[in-house]
Amino acid sequence: MKKVCVALIAGLFSYGAVAAGDPEAGKAKAGVCAACHGPAGKASIPGYPHIAGQNKEYLANALKAFRSGERKGGFAALMSPMAAPLSDQDIEDLAAYFSTL
Repeated sequence: MKKVCVALIAGLFSYGAVAAGDPEAGKAKAGVCAACHGPAGKASIPGYPHIAGQNKEYLANALKAFRSGERKGGFAALMSPMAAPLSDQDIEDLAAYFSTL
């Protein structure tokens, strides 16, 4: 029981470190996103979604769903390969960045 409690506490602390997201780190990673979503998160291609100012949690959840293959249809065929190499920290950083625009 004691080991389980220690593991849970350690997991919560490590989750907090990843969950924070760093907008500046996200900005540095966002170059590839600009091709479709525009340099400031405003889509440059008609029909593509604007992501500037979007809710941080929504962005992170969407990227994770694209990465895992859970999200299908629509732009999944384009987004899944883009999200596949992203780490959890990359996703949190990108979400933090675009949510601040």
